[in-house]
Amino acid sequence: MAPEERMKQTEGSHKVVTAAGGKMAVGVRSIVTSLVAFFILASSVVFLLLDREAGLQEEQAIRAGGGDEECSWSRGRWVYDNVSRPLYDGLKCAFIFPEVACDKYGRKDVMYQHWRWQPHGHGCDLPRFDGIKLLEELRNKRLVFVGDSVNRNQWVSLVCMVEASIPDDRLKMRIFNGSLISFKALEYNATIDFYWSPLLVESNSDNPIIHRVEYRIIRADRIEKHASVWRDADVIVFNSYLWWRKQKDDMRMKVMYGSFEDGDAKLDEMEMADGFEIAIKKLTEWLAENIDKNKTRIFFAGSSPTHSWASNWGGQDKNKCLNETEPISYRPGGGYKAATTDYSLMAMARSYFRRTLEPRGIRVQILNITELSDYRKDGHPTVFRRQFVPLTKEQIADPASYADCTHWCLPGVPDVWNEFLYGYLVHV
Repeated sequence: MAPEERMKQTEGSHKVVTAAGGKMAVGVRSIVTSLVAFFILASSVVFLLLDREAGLQEEQAIRAGGGDEECSWSRGRWVYDNVSRPLYDGLKCAFIFPEVACDKYGRKDVMYQHWRWQPHGHGCDLPRFDGIKLLEELRNKRLVFVGDSVNRNQWVSLVCMVEASIPDDRLKMRIFNGSLISFKALEYNATIDFYWSPLLVESNSDNPIIHRVEYRIIRADRIEKHASVWRDADVIVFNSYLWWRKQKDDMRMKVMYGSFEDGDAKLDEMEMADGFEIAIKKLTEWLAENIDKNKTRIFFAGSSPTHSWASNWGGQDKNKCLNETEPISYRPGGGYKAATTDYSLMAMARSYFRRTLEPRGIRVQILNITELSDYRKDGHPTVFRRQFVPLTKEQIADPASYADCTHWCLPGVPDVWNEFLYGYLVHV
């Protein structure tokens, strides 16, 4: 064979071998790429499952009482006690709000004022509330409740619990300043504030009087206006669940990015729970960057249940919680949960606190008041509260439309929430 022909054949052979090797290389790369994609997908699934499992464990921990205390204050039963209860006289508290002053507005039964929360376990008791001790703890300090009307309900409760220890009216005062309400114990230079911020971040609901409950828009990246009010506080109690609940099944909310001033405003529509995550993430980021862990103690109240569906405890839904005079009976192991109690939001908040704040040494203490409040179907104002327009007989006869089964009569259930707060501030 001529050298030229051998060279052509060899070149051809090389071309064939090179082409085959290329196909093999492509095949190997495809297999490797597929394997990498498979492992990435598998890892994603594993992480999603782990994250879901962590969320479920978080939710179970919250349901079980949090697991943060040797004896869990959150697990127990209601005991009728007309000796040590109520902790104050609602008719004599000059600072009570008419929306929760049930006996003043016509409620005749007062059993709801005489129930004491008894945690399970031998020797597991809530510290007995002492208004003077709390005022001493708050001397020259500022405690701020931040949130919605349920949080305001708790603020009113604590103010009534404390002011009963200050007999001289000249040594206590209340100041209204828009979204901020202040109670001052002058002798102690102690301030107990409530600040209206129902969605934590800035929103179209920041006016405490003028807002539409069913139409909600939050500013995803704006919190400083609110945060400037609580920045210098020594104790902050956040509560933000009520406004993230759906009023109807298809209810959604809007989240605003950018601003109209800068011309880059954008609105996204999303599920309420997704909006809550945006707000809790922003709040947590702000706390991480601005809170002095050596000065400020932070609390986050658990979800306060409503009792709007009487069929949950064997009643008729048309009555809601009207004419209920006793708690739901405790059953060992639980078994009852109010239909609107969403533990997943609480679990989400707690998860953000642990991931973002605890590594920085900032602890958020959960006031786990959900289960104990679940049993108190008897504790709501129903129709016994101040109405902007007095109810007619026909309206009173139609409690499904007009009964308030969300907020709480005082004295009542929120007093126990404040016993938790007192116990953490004074005894823990």
